[in-house]
Amino acid sequence: MTRGGALPAVLAVDSGGSGLRAVLAVRGEPFGAPLASKEPVRTGPRGIDAGHLLEQLLPMARRLMAAAGVDGLGAVAVGAAGLATLGAELRAELPSALKRELGVRRLALAADAVTAYAGALGHQPGAVIAAGTGMIAIGTDLTSWRRADGWGHLLGDCGGGAWIGRAGLEAALRAFDGRRGGSTALLERAEGMFGPVSDLPGKLYPRTDRPAVLASFAPEVAACAGRDPVAADILRAAARHMAESAAAVCPADGEAQVAVTGGLFKMGDALLAPLGEELAEQLPHARRVPAAGDPVDGALRIAVDLANDELALPRDQRMLYVVTEKTD
Repeated sequence: MTRGGALPAVLAVDSGGSGLRAVLAVRGEPFGAPLASKEPVRTGPRGIDAGHLLEQLLPMARRLMAAAGVDGLGAVAVGAAGLATLGAELRAELPSALKRELGVRRLALAADAVTAYAGALGHQPGAVIAAGTGMIAIGTDLTSWRRADGWGHLLGDCGGGAWIGRAGLEAALRAFDGRRGGSTALLERAEGMFGPVSDLPGKLYPRTDRPAVLASFAPEVAACAGRDPVAADILRAAARHMAESAAAVCPADGEAQVAVTGGLFKMGDALLAPLGEELAEQLPHARRVPAAGDPVDGALRIAVDLANDELALPRDQRMLYVVTEKTD
């Protein structure tokens, strides 16, 4: 609880590929700026490394609590990339560790797609397309979750940044070879970024951050789309893939909403315009709305709702795992 008998503070955490962010809220409003690490939480043989997450999170939490003058937390929500498939260790170890270290009795562990959904749509039925380096669509009718894609750059993530970047580099290599479907504009951009494209396989294949490298070329595709039909076709195909995934998860209900969130959409109208057309065609019953917030906002909303016994989003062992313990 907070000093002086005020409403409980809550802690929201976002753990992703660029590191871990934590923000404290008092009376439902963020207190100060979020704290962030620069090191992503490790993934080991047992999945996401709970010890490494706690090693980063606990000092942040104590620093935030001290700054706000609170000595307890009403709830904690942790959004983590990979939770659905790699979260067994987090589910097994975080509840007891956070209770022991911070006295936490209410904890929500959410897939990052769920915090993206909560940030974008809150507790409304619908679908959210979350796209950055990868791409996933998640939807709910408020009784269960459905997801489509999000299978990584080798098996899916169709329409995401790595997918667009790879398609753009393929078009550049087609132009280099003299094959049909090539783009001299993208070839020029590729050589400007990476040097001679004949050397590209040797530069790309040994890297462990291949998805990020591929995604770094996506803005180049967007920059060419206004004057290059090959680049425009790539973005149209990306938009079609995203809309297909959204259609697969969106409730068939006239009240359903659909929103997009993620860094990929900073590319602007080159992607958003064809996406709007594809969504109108594939989801004519859903109402397009702007995302209200980002995944950190979503984690914060889940934490506040959990503290107030108002969490309306469906609970799920893999997608939204909730542990509550009654206080005396």
